[in-house]
Order: sequence, then C-alpha cells, then structure tokens
Amino acid sequence: MESLLSLSFDYLSSFDGVKIRKGLKQVEGLLAQICLSRSTNSTAAERRRSVALGGASEQSPKDLSSLKDDPAFREFFKLQEGFEWNVGIRLIACLERLLGKGSNGQNDLLIVSTLDLLHGVLLIHPPSRSLFAREIYMNLLLDLLDPSSCPAIQSSTLLTLVTALLETPANTRTFENLDGLLTVTSLFKSRSTSREVKMKLMEFLYFYLMPETPYCGVGSRQSSGGLQRSPSKRLGASSDKSINGPGEAAKEATRTTVEKQRLLGKYLPNVEDLVEDLRESAPYGASLA
Repeated sequence: MESLLSLSFDYLSSFDGVKIRKGLKQVEGLLAQICLSRSTNSTAAERRRSVALGGASEQSPKDLSSLKDDPAFREFFKLQEGFEWNVGIRLIACLERLLGKGSNGQNDLLIVSTLDLLHGVLLIHPPSRSLFAREIYMNLLLDLLDPSSCPAIQSSTLLTLVTALLETPANTRTFENLDGLLTVTSLFKSRSTSREVKMKLMEFLYFYLMPETPYCGVGSRQSSGGLQRSPSKRLGASSDKSINGPGEAAKEATRTTVEKQRLLGKYLPNVEDLVEDLRESAPYGASLA
C-alpha cells in the first residue's frame, strides 16, 4: 500500500494537470478497493492493476460494520496516523497549488475532484479532520467559497466543510474565528449565488446549528450588508506536521445551539426560524435540547 500511496503522492505534488489527475485517480482507486467489495472472480494481480488505473467498476459498498475488521482498511487507517502517508495532507497541498493557478475549466474540475476525495478521506479517517483546527487549512476552504468560484467548487467545498466540522468542535471554533459564518452568510445573501448552492448553504446552516458532539474514535467576499471577511491567513499560519495535534483550539468547549444561534444572528435575520425547524423536523436524526 505504501508503494501505491508514494506513486500517487508524486503525481499529486506535480504542477502538471495531467499528472495531478492521474494521482487523484490512483487515490480514488485505492479508496474504492478498501471500501468496496471485491469480485470473487478477480485475481490479486487484476485488483492491483485496477488500483493503479483508478478503476472500481462492478463493485458494491462493503457493510460499514465489517469495514473496521477489514485488513486493508486497518492498514490504511494505521498509515493515516502519521504525516508521511496521510492522504488528507497531500490533497490539501494539492488544493493550494490548484487554487494558485487561477480559474479555468480544467483546473476547476481538478479542484472539484480533489475536494470530493478529501471529503471521502475525512469520512474514512476521522482523526484527519483535526487538520482543519489550523487556520492555514480552514482558510483554504473559506477561500474556495469566494463568490468568484464556480458553483461546482462552492458545492463541493460546502460538503467538505461539513465533514471537516463533523464531531470536531475545535474545527468549528476555528471556522468561527476566521469569519466563516460571515463567508457562508454573505454567499447565501449574494444575488449571484446559484439556487443549488443556496440550498447547500441552507443545509450547512442547519448542520452548524445542531448540538456539538466530539468525535470519540481512534486516535470578492463583499456581502450585501457591506461586511467583509478578514483576508486569508494561509501564508502566515503555523503548519506543524502532527496529524492529531490541533493545538489550543482543541481545548475550547463545545457551544450550544442557543450560543450558535446568537453568533449566526449577527449575520443573518430570522435564525430563530431555522432553530424552530430543527426542533420540529430533526433532519439529522438528533433533537435539540
């Protein structure tokens, strides 16, 4: 598995779009082999070739209850605990390079593909979410929510942001401290934002207002009201090499729905209506206290 990761990391570190796409395909193929059931008729050599080519055809998802006992999954999970083989860090670095290349059709597609893979990695390996307790990484996601980004990038970024905040209150505090609520609500109020993105923004706000539960597992931004998010601090933020070291932000306590309602109310009217909807419908399977 290390050799496959090493090869894909080499491609992901390139500035060549073709090589980056190949690296993304290889990571996707590896994750597919871990998360999808293997065909009983395929040989070991065929499965290795499928990973190298990024293929995952005619396979069904594995049962989640059995995934934790799968040797390949356990090996992958163990490798993710260190910096050298952590896929999340490599995808974030790839995003930074792609964002620096400006906006064009092919580059935008690569950004969306990278975000989709990052979304999956954060679900498969929850400890990697702690990376987004750091301003340098959280700011990257907020930068991708710029109104100038295409709707596909905005939608994929919101999905990745939800996963980055899931069961990780420290990341939510970082998100709040970096004017994340201002970024999201400004995009929501902008007339140029597509209907599809506004729906995903609304879903994000519902998610944000939910009670917080820490994970307990293995170790132009101008708004309609004239407010503006603080400039990105990516270049000045610290970036140590520990996967499970979110720093001081991890020490901050969780916030209640009432506290978050008060924060969100600074940027968006009628937040109490959203909270009432949550109480009545419990869309994420949990009721508000």
